[in-house]
Amino acid sequence: MDEKGDVLIEKLKLFLEKTLRDSGKDGFTLGLSGGLDSSTLAVLLRKSLGKDRVLTLILPDKDTPLEDMKDAVSLVESFDIRYLVIDISPIIDSFLHVLGQSRDSVDKIVLGNIKARVRMTIIYYYANYMNLLVAATSDRTEYLLGYFTKWGDIAGDVHPLLNLYKTQVRILARKLGLPEKIITKPSSPGFWPGHKSEEELGAPFEIIDKVLYLAIDKQLSLQEIADVLGVDREMVNKIWERVMKNQHKRKIIAPPAYSFMYMENIENLLKSIEKKEVG
Repeated sequence: MDEKGDVLIEKLKLFLEKTLRDSGKDGFTLGLSGGLDSSTLAVLLRKSLGKDRVLTLILPDKDTPLEDMKDAVSLVESFDIRYLVIDISPIIDSFLHVLGQSRDSVDKIVLGNIKARVRMTIIYYYANYMNLLVAATSDRTEYLLGYFTKWGDIAGDVHPLLNLYKTQVRILARKLGLPEKIITKPSSPGFWPGHKSEEELGAPFEIIDKVLYLAIDKQLSLQEIADVLGVDREMVNKIWERVMKNQHKRKIIAPPAYSFMYMENIENLLKSIEKKEVG
């Protein structure tokens, strides 16, 4: 892992440097939630480009867990990353008021999507104002599942993590030296208090990533996937149904144009699967 991790980081660094150079912009900005993906990307950008070319925006709402705020601030201060903290609660409340709604009356998914789009509006404000590119933080797992807000958290000028599954981002985070607390923190879009990705998706990311990898990268049938992984076929079906029904969301985004063979490092997935296939 160490050697391939180094290769991956170097390729990402070259990709980011070239993207920035070709754009004529002064750096990157991104939203930082204190979760795995945004924290990993923030540190990757800082280590690749230096402090002066990275601006992180911490954009809490009144429903944002205090612990996530603390994690985000602690991360940027530990890695010496520029940051701003802006409370978006007044914007959300004003938006809902204009629409004749309130936090209590509006559907929680609708409210979560509003928050994501307000955050992206603020991120693009700073990008325009400071001549920066927006770095989107979504990973390959979220992209394939359509587990993002259209024109919200998926929006960006560049998507550095879009070729990496969630479990691969976790490996990359360790390689970059992120705190273990952030690496192992349960993923959450933060749409409502206690919102956890794996609970909503119905399976742990370790399983989801393997299903997606086998279905898309290895082109196995759903039944073959269930047999290889030793999981219930219904779970595989539900994951694939989410992929298919959210095709319309993926049409707005293309994965970044850098290439490397890193797929075998999903928790040593390929080795274990190859053994089963041969056996």
